Amino acid sequence: MIRCLSFLFVALLAFSSNGMYAQQKPEPWSNKQLLETEKLASRIGQGEVQNLLILSIGPDALIKGSVGIGPASEKENINKLRAYLKDVAKGKEVIIYCGCCPFDRCPNIRPAFRALNAMGFKNAKLLNIHQNVKVDWLDKGYPLNE
Repeated sequence: MIRCLSFLFVALLAFSSNGMYAQQKPEPWSNKQLLETEKLASRIGQGEVQNLLILSIGPDALIKGSVGIGPASEKENINKLRAYLKDVAKGKEVIIYCGCCPFDRCPNIRPAFRALNAMGFKNAKLLNIHQNVKVDWLDKGYPLNE
């Protein structure tokens, strides 16, 4: 009986440790790879966009100068992202954004950023949209695609 309880305790401990590890899995980007919306809006406003590529990996390409790839949670759009970036220099500043929802619930940013990492992009950034693209870009009057 004691052996059985010991086994159950060890199994429960191992299971809960694995669950905790899964919850603490690091994001595929670092804090220095987050770009604040104000900074990107300022760069666009000042015409400082010649050396960057802005990609929407969500439902709409609203930000001025951005290219719509489509929701990166869908395999065909990840393939589209890879094809689009195939001939882009690995040192190019590539900024991705979704904006459908806060990061913790967004189904698109992680697969897209993992793809950028796997392709070897050295200057990949994620636009730091705290709530959604409406609140963090549209409502602030930042530049839009026409």
